Amino acid sequence: MHTEDFQRLADRLAVEETITTMFVATDARDWERVAQCFAAEVLLDMSSVGGAPPARFAPTQITAGWDAAFRPLDAVHHQIGNLQVRLRGDEADATCHGVAWHYRRGATGGNTRLFVGSYLFHLVRDRRGWLIDRFRFDLKFIDGNPQLEERARPTS
Repeated sequence: MHTEDFQRLADRLAVEETITTMFVATDARDWERVAQCFAAEVLLDMSSVGGAPPARFAPTQITAGWDAAFRPLDAVHHQIGNLQVRLRGDEADATCHGVAWHYRRGATGGNTRLFVGSYLFHLVRDRRGWLIDRFRFDLKFIDGNPQLEERARPTS
């Protein structure tokens, strides 16, 4: 292998690590670590799950929104696979399939909700490493309790 081949491999692994860290930290609700995976401004598009139209946000705005959305839940779990990365100098595009389970103990209508879809990312390299500056989720389907956050039935 040539030096440039090793660099491409290292860059690919670093891009994958940034994306994986963002999901693992989200599930742990480690909002500081999530924010460190993002560039200073991120074009966020969650419109396929009923979110607002795509817009640019600071990392702290994204993590504050996710914290509020996940606060009623007892657990959140993201799992990704089929990750593909395309590198172009100091930029990268990445896609993966993903599932997200949301769980709330004692919720009326069932304890879980499952989101299945694909993620599309754009990352840029700066002095801190590879950072996500575009994040889009394309929903394929949702299964489970659509009102998971709303109310819980009394527990005995």
